[in-house]
Amino acid sequence: MGSVGGVGVLDKAFAIVAALEAGPLRLAEVVDATGLSRATAHRLAVALEGHGMVARDDAGRFVLGPRVARPALADVARPALEHLRDATGESVQLYVRRGDRRLCVASLESPHGLRTMVAVGALLPLDVGSAGKVLRGEPEGRRRGWAQSVEEREPGVASVSAPVRDAAGDVVAAVSVSGPIGRTSRSPGRRYAAAVVEAAKAVEGALGGLG
Repeated sequence: MGSVGGVGVLDKAFAIVAALEAGPLRLAEVVDATGLSRATAHRLAVALEGHGMVARDDAGRFVLGPRVARPALADVARPALEHLRDATGESVQLYVRRGDRRLCVASLESPHGLRTMVAVGALLPLDVGSAGKVLRGEPEGRRRGWAQSVEEREPGVASVSAPVRDAAGDVVAAVSVSGPIGRTSRSPGRRYAAAVVEAAKAVEGALGGLG
């Protein structure tokens, strides 16, 4: 591997980050993708994990960490997410797809004592939950512009999500509202869909302003 600027260890570290952009990788797959020795790949991946550049999913595979995905997207989205939380009174999250998982890159908690909590950096299943439906591009989300879920990932919790699209129309993130069924009801879309879609459009506008 050639060195950029003569700083070989940085080149190797960012080779790992670049490889993980394609999705979760086991250590052997990191070695294959980067050409690094197993010992070097492991040492650098663990060091990157300590700095939040790399994380691990439930299967122990290496994935991009919250510091890679979070800064630009989460920061520009924050005003819209804060408005959504205040308007609904429920917890709000922003997710991006990471291979076959979804990564929480922003999370604002409801002021209620009973609330849903998702930590920034959490890797959740893509096959359950309204955000997973949106990021997978399921027909429900495409047709209505939003998706809902009731007790799919966690008992007693419902959520509504809407897609954030880039200039090309591709889904780059999902804005979600989640809370206990006692407040959201078993038809959370009736209550929150309009506000969630509005927030997602506001994030799209903020991202467009960066260009």
